[in-house]
Amino acid sequence: MAITKDKKVEIIAKLEAGIKEAETVTFVNFHGLTVKEVTELRSNLRKEGVKYYVAKKTLVKRALDAQKVTGTQPELTGELALAWSSDPVASAKGVFEFQKTHKEKVKLLGGVYQGAYMSQMEITTLAAIPGMDGLRGQFLSLLQNSIAGVVRVLDAKATAMGSSVSAAVVAVAET
Repeated sequence: MAITKDKKVEIIAKLEAGIKEAETVTFVNFHGLTVKEVTELRSNLRKEGVKYYVAKKTLVKRALDAQKVTGTQPELTGELALAWSSDPVASAKGVFEFQKTHKEKVKLLGGVYQGAYMSQMEITTLAAIPGMDGLRGQFLSLLQNSIAGVVRVLDAKATAMGSSVSAAVVAVAET
């Protein structure tokens, strides 16, 4: 069924708004997903604050051109959906994690990060970065390990100084 001109304008406006607000937009090729699998994907993405939208490639290209995205647009093959989020890695990571269990049906095609196109390899690399909670946990772990190291060094110095002071007191007492 053909889409009316008014509906096309509405879709382009929605895509432009999403691209404009998003830190990252991920291009997703999906083929052969059941309704249950699509619902699962949308649900998983929604939990991460990611919006997922299926649109015609020509409308997506118009919306991207209107936002003046820089670089070379990756090839958009097959059925196309866009996933976007204000979190820099959430959309790519969400699709990437779903792709692990649905290899033949879902594929990352590339994306847009901070106004520039990214290839399939670049967006996959971005998806491998831990989320903000994971990064915070790694940072806290680094801080804890550093503080523990300083405490161990100070304890060793204090112990060494304590035995030196004890030896000096004994030497003075003997004289």
